[in-house]
Amino acid sequence: MTQHSSRTAPPEHRGLRGFVRDNGLGLFFTVTFLLALAGQAIAGHADFNNQLVTDQLRPISLAEYLTSSDFAVDVAENWQSEYLQFFLFIGVTVWLVQRGSPESKELHKGGTESDKQQLVGEYAKEGAPEWARVGGWRRAVYSHSLLLVMGAIFLLSWLVQSITGVAAYNEQQLRQLQAPISWSQYLGAADFWNRTLQNWQSELLAVASMAVLSIYLRQRGSPESKPVGSAHGATGVEG
Repeated sequence: MTQHSSRTAPPEHRGLRGFVRDNGLGLFFTVTFLLALAGQAIAGHADFNNQLVTDQLRPISLAEYLTSSDFAVDVAENWQSEYLQFFLFIGVTVWLVQRGSPESKELHKGGTESDKQQLVGEYAKEGAPEWARVGGWRRAVYSHSLLLVMGAIFLLSWLVQSITGVAAYNEQQLRQLQAPISWSQYLGAADFWNRTLQNWQSELLAVASMAVLSIYLRQRGSPESKPVGSAHGATGVEG
């Protein structure tokens, strides 16, 4: 009998189906993000026009709303809290552990670990990123690149929130025939910190819930869960 090869086709020959399969997680969340953003724009536009009508002002078009400070600040305040969540989680899990949680490293592995454990320099394997192989500042930067980028996005989106937030706040002040305030004054205003902290507390609660509930609860087949039969005290074990 003729033997047919069962080898997997190279990535470049897999076509669209292979691309979707290999990138399903990123594609799913990108599509759902865009749908949620579109829904927010439509609902926010309707709510904003309701406020304008209440104030006996002319409603605006969807295009005008999408370029307004009100829409921008609503988006930015959510983005900054999400990236703060990831920034803190990535950073503190280097050193802090949670017994029994798959979101934690094993109890004895706290810290940045050795070059051998991190597979850098002389311990780098075939296919390792170039900056993981070399030493000096390039390896130092690459070793913390995820944290640095998450932190930069957080700070940038928080800055955007403050700039668009003061613009939106001042528009409301003028509609109510009150004096506008400066950007520096807005940084100490209740409106800025109310927008900020109401998002921070929800993100921090979500991370804490995930870290603790995953000690005792399971989801079969998910890498965010321990194997169903793992002991509650098993730490750093993923299914």
